[in-house]
Amino acid sequence: MRTGWTLGKLCRWVPVLVWMGLIFYLSAQPDLPHHPEGVIDLIMKKVGHMGEYSILAALVWWAWPRDGHQSSERVFPYALILSGLYAFSDEVHQLFVPGRTGQPLDLAFDLSGAALALFLISKLIGRKQTP
Repeated sequence: MRTGWTLGKLCRWVPVLVWMGLIFYLSAQPDLPHHPEGVIDLIMKKVGHMGEYSILAALVWWAWPRDGHQSSERVFPYALILSGLYAFSDEVHQLFVPGRTGQPLDLAFDLSGAALALFLISKLIGRKQTP
């Protein structure tokens, strides 16, 4: 069995890189649109963080190479770690953007979103494998 990188395997990373680029672009904006009601704005932003990183984690899980010995479930830690590292780097990036701040709480929401996506994927996989 050939386990090297093929063009198909490399192409699976294109959506991951595009999504990371979108996150980077949004983080580089000095002022994002906001809701006039403070509480609603806060909720929307935190849900947005979770959504961004749930999608990223799902894309990383899908793109991560597997061979015949590596099950889909074994990829979860890698997807979570890579998503978490990118979330951390994103918060650091925001420290250098005028009008933005890197927030530990945002990192927690990012990681929560990634973990939630991977949990849901694990449940879907389990459902497919159960007769």
